[in-house]
Amino acid sequence: MHIEPGYIAPAKLALANLTAVVVLAAHAGQALHSPGLLGRLLLAATFFSFFMQSYHRPVGPSELHFVGAMAIYLTMGYLPTLFGFAFGLLLQGWLFEPQDLLHLSVNSLSLIVPLMLVHHTLGKSYVEQARPLSWRAIVRLDGAYYAGVTAMVGFWLLLGDVQTPFLSWATFAASYLGLVILEPVLTMAAVRLLKRWQEHALVGYCCNIRALQVQACEDVVSDTLTV
Repeated sequence: MHIEPGYIAPAKLALANLTAVVVLAAHAGQALHSPGLLGRLLLAATFFSFFMQSYHRPVGPSELHFVGAMAIYLTMGYLPTLFGFAFGLLLQGWLFEPQDLLHLSVNSLSLIVPLMLVHHTLGKSYVEQARPLSWRAIVRLDGAYYAGVTAMVGFWLLLGDVQTPFLSWATFAASYLGLVILEPVLTMAAVRLLKRWQEHALVGYCCNIRALQVQACEDVVSDTLTV
């Protein structure tokens, strides 16, 4: 989901920088009144940076990254994940890929905008309203999120000053099908593990797991067979 330096003209990049600042500022007031946000934000940023560095490879005009988006979102909450993506990219660029800092706002928006859409359409009922989380729901969340990420990359490429063949973008988009298949396994495992320890003080401080309800194991198996 990285847009490499040189694709976007400085004027368009300045607009992306302003948009990213506005989006984060719009959530800042709510974030300041959220207990435990700082710890969760730092954990979300750290895990996200670790996931990105654990697996990444160039595909077409961008890169395929292991993101762990829904695992972070469902266990830590919306605001820590939103800010964690931005700070995680900052951390990753600072420590490993300094050239990526040029497009920090662009790459942040590629992750944040789909998260906002998923949260306000599909995700809020699970993380805030205690709707039981099933295997099918996780696959649906992952599919919607990564469809948004690949669409955002396509949007930046359309704005770019470098002509990119549609087939190159399609190859990149198709590469994320693997994540939609594999990441739900990680997400369900993380959710179930943390639910076992939800009464522990440290887990309660670091995660937003108590409000999350999970389908019984036998229901998850049945749901998996019908996905």
